[in-house]
Amino acid sequence: MRFPLRLNYDLTKYIIANKMNKVEKYPLVLMLEPTHLCNLACSGCGRIREYADTIQEMMSLEECLNSVDECPAPVVTITGGEPFLYPHIFDLIDGVLKRGKHIYLCTNALLLEKALDKMRPHPNFTLNIHMDGMEETHDRILERKGTFKTAIEAIKKAKKMGFRVCTNTTIFKETDLVEIEMLFSKLEEIGVDGLLVAPGFGYEAVGEKLFLERRDIEKKFEQVYEMSKRFRFFSTPMYLRFLKGEKKLECTPWGNPTRNTRGWKAPCYLITDAHYPSFKEMMEKTDWEKYGVGKDPRCAQCMMHCGFEPTVVGEIGKSWKDIWEMMVWNLT
Repeated sequence: MRFPLRLNYDLTKYIIANKMNKVEKYPLVLMLEPTHLCNLACSGCGRIREYADTIQEMMSLEECLNSVDECPAPVVTITGGEPFLYPHIFDLIDGVLKRGKHIYLCTNALLLEKALDKMRPHPNFTLNIHMDGMEETHDRILERKGTFKTAIEAIKKAKKMGFRVCTNTTIFKETDLVEIEMLFSKLEEIGVDGLLVAPGFGYEAVGEKLFLERRDIEKKFEQVYEMSKRFRFFSTPMYLRFLKGEKKLECTPWGNPTRNTRGWKAPCYLITDAHYPSFKEMMEKTDWEKYGVGKDPRCAQCMMHCGFEPTVVGEIGKSWKDIWEMMVWNLT
C-alpha cells in the first residue's frame, strides 16, 4: 500500500538489509489482534465466528509489546475485533510508537470520536476506518443503523485534529461500483488521505454467499482500477492490476503474520491451521510450500491484499515498467 515518506524510507532500509543478509522470508506488517471482541456482528466477518469460544480472552499489554519486539516488521496493524474495546489500547499505541514502529489502527469508528480526545497525531500513526458503501449500504452490511453517520463525523473530527486517516473498503458480490465511486468522492471531500480497497475473502466460518470468485473479482476490479486514476488509492497499482487479471502474482503468506490471543496464527491472516507460541517457531514450522493457488483449495479464490501486497514488494525490481509505475504513484 502507499506509505508516507518516513515509512517509505524505513521500509526500503529494512528490505535492503534483509536482501543484503540473504534473508528469504521476512514480514512486512504485523497484524496484531489484542482482542476479538467487537461492538458489531457483521455477516461477512470471520473473526467473531472463528474465535467464538475464546472471544472474551485478551492479550496482556506485555504480550502485545513482546510480540512487536519478536516480529521485525516495521509496520504494526492493530486490528481485531474492535481495538477500542481493548482496555490498554492507548498504552499499546504509545508503546509501539516508542519502539519506532508505524501503526495502522483498524476501526469501525463507533468509539473513535471519544477515543480521539485521548490520542495525539503522530507521523507514524494512521487511522484505518472501515467503509463499505454509502449510508444505507454501509449500515446494512454492518447491521446497525447510524454507523455511517458516526464514522463520517469521527473522520471529520480526526482530520480537524490533524490525524492521518485512510479508509478500507471491501468489494462483495453485490457491491454497486457506482455507489463505491460516490463513496470515494464523499471521503475525499471530507479530507481522507487515502483509500484501500480489496475483494472480500470467503471465510469457511461465515458460510454466506457474499463473496466473489476470481473471475468476478477480475471483472469488478477493471472498474476499480479506473477509479484509482481519479482517487488517491493506497493500494498499489501492481496489486490492482493483479486484481483485474492483468498481472500474475504468487501469495506471500508470511508477509503479514498474525498474533492474537491464541498465539502466532499460521499460515496466514485468513486461514488457520495452527497457533504457535513464538514468531520464530511459526516461521520455522509452517510448511509454506503447501499454500497458494493450485496447492490448497482454500486459497483458490483468494486475492486479498494481506497475501499479495507483500509480493508486490519483491516484484518491483524485476521490471522497469513496474519501477516507473511505482515511482509515479508514490510521487503523485
